[in-house]
Amino acid sequence: MYADIIIDITHEKLDKVFQYSIPSRLEGMLEVGTEVVVPFGRGNKETHGYVIAFSEKTDYDPAKIKEITGKAEESMAIEGKLVALAAWMKEHYGGTMIQSLKTVLPVKKKEKIRQKRTVHLLLDEEAGKRQLDVYLHKNQKARARLLAGLLDQPVQEYELLTKKLNVTGTVIRTLEEQKILTVEYEDMLRNPVDYRKKTGKQIVYTEEQERAIRTFVQDYQAGKRKTYLLYGITGSGKTEVYMEMIEQIVKMGKQAIVLIPEIALTYQTVMRFYGRFGDRVSILNSRLSPGERFDQLERIRRGEVDVMIGPRSALFTPFSDLGLIVIDEEQESAYKSEQVPRYHARETAVARATMEGASVVLGSATPSVDAYFKAKQGEYTLLELTRRAKGQNLASVYTVDMREELKKGNRSIISDRLKELIEDRLQKHQQIMLFLNRRGYAGFVSCRSCGYVVKCPHCDVSLSAHRGGKLVCHYCGYETKQMNRCPECGSGYIGGFKAGTQQIEELIKRMFPQAGVLRMDLDTTKSKDGHEKILAAFANHEADILIGTQMIVKGHDFPEVTLVGVLAADLSLYSNDYQSAERTFQLLTQAAGRAGRGSAGGEVVIQTYSPEHYSIQRAAAQDYDGFYEEEINYRSLMGYPPVHQLLAVWMSGSEEEHLKKAAGYLKEFTERLNRQKKLAIIGPTAPFIEKVNDRYRQLIYIKSEEYKFLIEAKDLMEQYIEMNSGFRSLRIQFDFNPMSTM
Repeated sequence: MYADIIIDITHEKLDKVFQYSIPSRLEGMLEVGTEVVVPFGRGNKETHGYVIAFSEKTDYDPAKIKEITGKAEESMAIEGKLVALAAWMKEHYGGTMIQSLKTVLPVKKKEKIRQKRTVHLLLDEEAGKRQLDVYLHKNQKARARLLAGLLDQPVQEYELLTKKLNVTGTVIRTLEEQKILTVEYEDMLRNPVDYRKKTGKQIVYTEEQERAIRTFVQDYQAGKRKTYLLYGITGSGKTEVYMEMIEQIVKMGKQAIVLIPEIALTYQTVMRFYGRFGDRVSILNSRLSPGERFDQLERIRRGEVDVMIGPRSALFTPFSDLGLIVIDEEQESAYKSEQVPRYHARETAVARATMEGASVVLGSATPSVDAYFKAKQGEYTLLELTRRAKGQNLASVYTVDMREELKKGNRSIISDRLKELIEDRLQKHQQIMLFLNRRGYAGFVSCRSCGYVVKCPHCDVSLSAHRGGKLVCHYCGYETKQMNRCPECGSGYIGGFKAGTQQIEELIKRMFPQAGVLRMDLDTTKSKDGHEKILAAFANHEADILIGTQMIVKGHDFPEVTLVGVLAADLSLYSNDYQSAERTFQLLTQAAGRAGRGSAGGEVVIQTYSPEHYSIQRAAAQDYDGFYEEEINYRSLMGYPPVHQLLAVWMSGSEEEHLKKAAGYLKEFTERLNRQKKLAIIGPTAPFIEKVNDRYRQLIYIKSEEYKFLIEAKDLMEQYIEMNSGFRSLRIQFDFNPMSTM
């Protein structure tokens, strides 16, 4: 018997299968995904690898086939289904097979399972007293103390018993050998959520919720496994729909994965699922210790978990009978990996579901243009929730033109309208959220007097400020000089944005000293439970105002919040990529959705220097369909996804000239591939950050109407790179439909 093995070395030249024979001592002990130790290379150095297949025959001389040394100690086998998924990821996103395998590994190595020990007395009372007399007669005081304690209470916890009676483990073992007592062991698998079950409230579904649930269940029972886009406005009850769908498939003996974009959303989401499913729910995220992660995997193996919740990596939960994958807030960029392989959780979830006969539900109040495009094309099934679950009206939204504020002499980041409304809410003892739109702040230049933004004349994205007084386009490399005066109105108020959440917190405390203020950003949420503490404090009304970045506007439900202020809406609008309008619309609509979720109604103030832009106007009107039509026309005109497909080729190296020369050669090779003109090649150019850790960077973009042509180009480029020694000192990565150009 032979095993096909991928060697655990991240190197393109070794990204192939090697055959090894299986010794008789290991027969029946290996499975697809098992990590093994093998002799490798001329020196037969012991190296780790992963079994990806078995065969009865070998393609080589059996006498030359090396033998597997053994199973790797403390390693975790990758489920066979996940090995197939890793192969799909390698093909669709580039990189090596070992990089894909390590991505799908839910736990890297075995951890010791904590155990609870209990001591049980085996003798009845009469026999116990006789034995106690023996110990006392022989002056065996420790044994006598232990037996006397067990006669009082025949079953006791091991650790408490040793401390209370001051006896050692040796004494306990001696009595165990004498058949006086027995020690029983129980695995203590940690559940990372501090949960106390509450009585679940009876849910009354709206007509739209019932229709969405009914459509899913009927399809599932008929054996139809589809991808659904659940498009529901903020507060429409998407989570209740997810839970009912999950309950239906769990009743059939299946399991479900629920992906959420950020750890910040875990607390409220998990509590709602625990209220429904109890401790059959678990979580996986980067804040868990290795031991906690291992415990969750062990609980899954023992069949104790039906629902796994977590960010992107939870997609690789090794369920044996997966029935449903839910991706909440599917529009979020957090679902795209920035490490090789640069996979997107949405596409990878659909691939896994197809392989394992499961369904996928994508949920959002502001669907990604990509997902909505596929729903319009019939690739996804569209389910809509157009009304809030409790019948509340959407918040009233006001747009404040910050150019007018400047003309009035108000140079503060807080407009007069927002200041008045904050004072009003504080008097009414209602809560306020202030959202600083930091996304995209790095580098674009705008005028505070007229709102003018310096953009590339060729790509219709904003230019980014670089050192040396340059403004650069990260798509085509166009450059122009930095400017001190606005070319549109002549004002000197032109430049980048400087304020951060900490400065705003200080400003708010000075303006409203009577208010309790909390700040939620990367600095205040570094600790393991940092998100939960801040969110719980705000939910308990320990503060009047919550200030934060985008993590505060996604998915949270605070009924007492009646006012949301959006500060600097333009920052994401003019980030240096083609998706800037989409991200702005999504963030503003999500922010608006945090207000008025209770009975008091809500108001939203969007502060902007570009009130005429369609993404801001449509967000203020909370009009997704209107935004989509304008955005898809723009994408079609400019040849951007999802109408066309885009591949970014990232290159980095320690020698700038060598890197630029290699990037030029790679572009020439790609142009030679393009005989049928199926590809449009842009670059090479430097990204916004040109140098990281002493490595220079270059970027080539390739556009095509069809994804398959980009995969073909990627495969041929990988071969070309492997054949040419000049690329060996460079790091080259492929990124399909990238989420940013940073």
